Amino acid sequence: MRALRHPCARADARPFPILRRDEHMETWSFYSAGIRIARFWPAAGTLEWACLDDGTGVLGARGAMNEENAEWFARRYQFSPAAFFEGLSAWNEAFADGGSPVSCGGSRYDRRPDGFYAQREARFPKDILFADGAVRAQICSNGNGTTVLVQDGWEARTPAGAWLAYAPAEPACPVRALGTFMVPARDGVRLATDVYVPGNAQGPVPVMLVRTPYDKTAAPWNYFNFVRRGYALVVQDVRGRSASEGDFLPCYHEVEDGDDTLNWIAGQEWSNGRVGMIGGSYLGYVQWCAAASGNPHLQALVSMVTAGSAFADIPRRGGCFESGMMAWAFAVSNHQMDAARMVRDDWDDVLQIRPLESMAREAIGEDIHFLNTWFEHPDNDELWQMSDWQARSKGARIPALIFSGWFDDDGMGTTQALELVHDWPAAQRKAVLGPWIHSFNSRYDIHGVPMGLRAIRYDVDLLYFQWVDHFLRDVENGVEKGAPVEYFTIGEDKWKTAENWPVAAARPQTLYLDGEAGAAVENHGLLALSVPGADAADTYRYDPDDPAVNIIDMSENEIEVPEDYAAEELRPDVLCYTTPPLAADAVITGDCSVELFISSDAEDTDFIVRVTEATPDGKSIKLADGVLCAKYREGFEAPRYLQPGAVYPIHIRTTKFSKRFEKGSRLRVTVTSSAKNFLFPNSNTRAGFNSAETVVAHNTIHHGPTHPSAITLNVEKALEF
Repeated sequence: MRALRHPCARADARPFPILRRDEHMETWSFYSAGIRIARFWPAAGTLEWACLDDGTGVLGARGAMNEENAEWFARRYQFSPAAFFEGLSAWNEAFADGGSPVSCGGSRYDRRPDGFYAQREARFPKDILFADGAVRAQICSNGNGTTVLVQDGWEARTPAGAWLAYAPAEPACPVRALGTFMVPARDGVRLATDVYVPGNAQGPVPVMLVRTPYDKTAAPWNYFNFVRRGYALVVQDVRGRSASEGDFLPCYHEVEDGDDTLNWIAGQEWSNGRVGMIGGSYLGYVQWCAAASGNPHLQALVSMVTAGSAFADIPRRGGCFESGMMAWAFAVSNHQMDAARMVRDDWDDVLQIRPLESMAREAIGEDIHFLNTWFEHPDNDELWQMSDWQARSKGARIPALIFSGWFDDDGMGTTQALELVHDWPAAQRKAVLGPWIHSFNSRYDIHGVPMGLRAIRYDVDLLYFQWVDHFLRDVENGVEKGAPVEYFTIGEDKWKTAENWPVAAARPQTLYLDGEAGAAVENHGLLALSVPGADAADTYRYDPDDPAVNIIDMSENEIEVPEDYAAEELRPDVLCYTTPPLAADAVITGDCSVELFISSDAEDTDFIVRVTEATPDGKSIKLADGVLCAKYREGFEAPRYLQPGAVYPIHIRTTKFSKRFEKGSRLRVTVTSSAKNFLFPNSNTRAGFNSAETVVAHNTIHHGPTHPSAITLNVEKALEF
């Protein structure tokens, strides 16, 4: 078996200097999942350290940190010890008066309610513990967990303390790599699979499985803490990716391939047949596919920001086609992941290329075969149905820990997961829903919109270790007895609990569209508590060659971010329906159900609904959205084209959120027919989104007693005005 070690220092490597001496520069430890990964001695002159040796499970010899091993450490843990210790004196000076906010090193810090200082406007912020006149720790959380750099003796004041109280892991289990195995799928395709086991294991152990399209060798160390705590780790390239055989058709083979992989794991001598899975996005999606197979060896899921079925989530949400996922498609266009292909300054031009089959060839010089396959299947046929894990579920109840956020690109995938587990026993399901984007648990502020100082949690990794310990090892740690749902309300800066989702505390409240009352500008109408007394209609002109904009940065690969849509709402092709100023605070928690009565002079068109908070200072911040291609109003299996002059009811389900609206603010619902950057514009012809020929549509929203268009909210505290 092959041991894994960090690189040895070269003889000619130059040690990092510590330019400023601080009286608090004593011994510090770096923890990940409660495991001491390194110790640091920032003595005057140089930075010395000792790092955990994966092959032995104990700290190696003390020596000078240099550029080589510092780069290695930063790649693994996204942390620069040299930068921290070099800046420690400046931090101690900046935080000396104990006030809030604090400015230092170009960052602003605000004191959290638990006493830590939150680094604002940063991705994966590095928070600070300042106590007894000095900085004592730095904490960084992301989807993989929380790392803590702490001065020795202060562990109990940090998230490392909770870990050490739960399950100390020193010495850690050695990490042994057994090698790469080609696991056969039922059709003969072989899936490249790396196996790591605890080097001191006595007999078979439970297993954590990670299946990825992003290269199993890219960062397996993100999961080594499972091995260090006694689990075997299996990391596999999904079909057609990296070292695996076959062609990559996203999502299509994952039920069967997951089932075959689980059976292979159960038959290995190092496995006790009890398997858990973990991961986010596509790595979450493959978990639900494996669960849908009904395989008995799968006994725990840790589902993070999971993707859902095609027409509920990506790429065909509401029957439209998400142009916003093209950055991802470009990145996985070859066998190996290439994130650089997501970053372009010509996305506006790229997204206008038609037919869509020629887009990749013109943009990156080669076809993306799975995209062309997708374009050949406009309706929800067998191709897409094979990937619908919710519909294909055989009813197996795999204990599931579910993480997602209000602004998660794959939020509708988590909605499907919550529906699937809704009737399971409370002890077999738990959901944590926060004010997060797809790279969840990573920001206090999203695109300049503050989420709250409790937005980031330090206990995510502790929670998922407790989950798998309980369900794979029978550890009685009480994780299954906690609240089945924990969710965060923006504007209250508060985590709440519930027995299920949707939360019982939220009751339906319906607001009706009224285009004639309260109009501030030509395309602004009212949201009313009762059905308007007279029938009316609002018509707008939708030109596919001049689409309304969904405000995102394509290269960021985050589609659902909150943004200010006030300027975009001035367009004549965006209808706005707004409540009067609220007479008291209100709280909305859940998704929204929008019933519209529509007509069009086109055979097909799209409808995009946004829910925003209209603030007293004139902003309109997006909270949720929903989309529907009109020809799929009766189902995605076959188109039903519109007849001019006919009025049709359509139903649109939005993403979910929890938000307190302060007195004086207003709730707004907007309706339009395009969302450039998010969706390929509908051509308003039978060819839909994939047509160079376009026509202008005149789309109408009907409302009043005959056609009561409305939005139904789930409110913890009802809207009053």
